[in-house]
Amino acid sequence: MNHEELIEYWRLEAEESLRVAGHLFEKGDYSYALFFGHLAVEKIIKAVFVKNTGEDAPRSHNLLRLARAANIEITAPQEHKLVRITAFNLEARYPDYKREFRCTREFSEKEMQTIREAFSWLKSMLK
Repeated sequence: MNHEELIEYWRLEAEESLRVAGHLFEKGDYSYALFFGHLAVEKIIKAVFVKNTGEDAPRSHNLLRLARAANIEITAPQEHKLVRITAFNLEARYPDYKREFRCTREFSEKEMQTIREAFSWLKSMLK
C-alpha cells in the first residue's frame, strides 16, 4: 500500500468503527459503543500519523501517545479527552470480575458526543 492508500485505509476503518459505535449505542450496548468509539478515534489518529510522518502507524491503543507520535498539537482539554476515551478501551476490553463498567444511556450519550467531537477535530487534519 502506498502512503495515500494507507491514509485512506485508516480513515475508512475509523469511519466504520464510529458507525458501529452508533449502532451499538442505539441497541443499548453502551460500554461496547464507547469501546468502538475509542477504536474510531484510534484509527483516525493513525490516519493522521501516516499523513504526518509517512510511516506505518504504531500498534498502540493509547490515544495520547499516538497523537503525540503523530506530531499533533494538543491542548490540555484535548489531552484530557484523549486520556478519558482511552479508558473506555481498557474498561471494555478488560472488565473487572464484578463487571462494574456498565454505562447508563445518559453517561454514554455525553461520552459519545465527546468521541464525535474528537473524531471530527482529528479528521479535519486529513484535508
